[in-house]
Amino acid sequence: MTDEKIRCDACPVMCYIADGRTGACDRYANHGGDLVRLDPLTVIEGGGAMVPFLGRDWDGDILQGDRPFVTAIGAGTTYPDYKPAPFIVSQMVDDVDMITVVTEGIFSYCGVKVKIDTDRHIGEECAVVRAEGEAIGHVMTGEYGSKMLSLGGVDHLTGGSKKEGRATCDALLALCNREAVELTIDGGVTITVQAGHAPVIDGVPEHLMRVGCGSATIGMFALQWAPHVDEVIVVDDHITGVLTEHEAGKQLDMKPAGIRVTGRRSTPGRYFQVANPGTGWGGTDVTDPLTIIKKIDPKVAWPGLRLLMISTTGEQWAYFTLDDALVPQPADIPEALRVVAERIADNCEPSMCSVLFMGGAGGSLRAGVTENPVGLTRSVKEALTRVTVGGADGYVWPGGGITVMADVMDMPSNAFGYVPTPALVAPIEFTMRRSDYAALGGHMDRIRPVADVMNPAIRRVPKGRRP
Repeated sequence: MTDEKIRCDACPVMCYIADGRTGACDRYANHGGDLVRLDPLTVIEGGGAMVPFLGRDWDGDILQGDRPFVTAIGAGTTYPDYKPAPFIVSQMVDDVDMITVVTEGIFSYCGVKVKIDTDRHIGEECAVVRAEGEAIGHVMTGEYGSKMLSLGGVDHLTGGSKKEGRATCDALLALCNREAVELTIDGGVTITVQAGHAPVIDGVPEHLMRVGCGSATIGMFALQWAPHVDEVIVVDDHITGVLTEHEAGKQLDMKPAGIRVTGRRSTPGRYFQVANPGTGWGGTDVTDPLTIIKKIDPKVAWPGLRLLMISTTGEQWAYFTLDDALVPQPADIPEALRVVAERIADNCEPSMCSVLFMGGAGGSLRAGVTENPVGLTRSVKEALTRVTVGGADGYVWPGGGITVMADVMDMPSNAFGYVPTPALVAPIEFTMRRSDYAALGGHMDRIRPVADVMNPAIRRVPKGRRP
């Protein structure tokens, strides 16, 4: 401490803060010579993850009625690691004394997994994802109807330039706090991502997630198409479906149409690589569906053949009949087929971005719970201790350590902070029975009744999805 400034020890930056000013993180301030945490401690009204595991029969109520759950949001840190957690709270739950240990962890080993519900091609797998021109992650393996990004991680936060670390931290903080972030993908698109909102790809908002691949769409709607059309081709970047060749069409006794599409035939009625990936029909680069027709067999096809071509979301479709030269000509679509096209769209879920925080709870976090950090790890693995992130259920990955993942949409707003090392500051809570806490070597002398924590300055949010 100096005559005019105090030194903050809440993170490795160790700011000197003048009276009335904040530190570099904007989370701590000098208030008349006292170091104060600016954000209020957040309590979820109506409960939290307070189930006394393995201690009694459970009716499935995770939130446990009207009991408040003290989160780590606004709690403060344990830096430089030897300190007990800022709040170690006891609460009776159906005659079982439960302990919740809360702390804001400084996470250098953290990132986010982003799930983007869209058929559009956003970039090749492993393509670099950038924010503010800096590499902050990469495109992951695509999942059914979704594209996946892995962003952040210690290598981007600390292993590159200062600018890369800052850009990574800024993007992670915004995403975790449910703000919009514009990303560019090398060789791909520019995309705006925001948890709980539809992605915006190259300036165009997405609307629908696919009902299924081309083959699955054939299987789902074949019965509804068969009486009204002679052939249906469902255009898809991964598996394009051709109705009369598909087993669904065969079992409905549909006559072969003799229309062969481009690409590599997999099994009957299922084709791979009919076009390049893109932002057109079914996640391909197709804007004119007739371009994927390789040939029409004159020995099989006939004049007047009715052809429907449609995408996996039902947003794009075209209806043709073959003329005397067996050339597809645009025609008015029958109402029955239009209804099915609309039904495909109705069966598609809204396109949305999901952001899951992922971090490794290492030494500083565990030391805030117990003098023997491995005891907490073992307690978590044995399901004696439940891990939550800002009150949101955490999925703990198998294997060593405590690697936890949680949906930011299940947390209160502005649950995350940062320190300019750079690193994220994320809330984390550990809940267990008092007896189990004692057994793992917990800081028993720091336990406080929940009533002592509650005061008018606390921020209260309702249980369920957080506003």
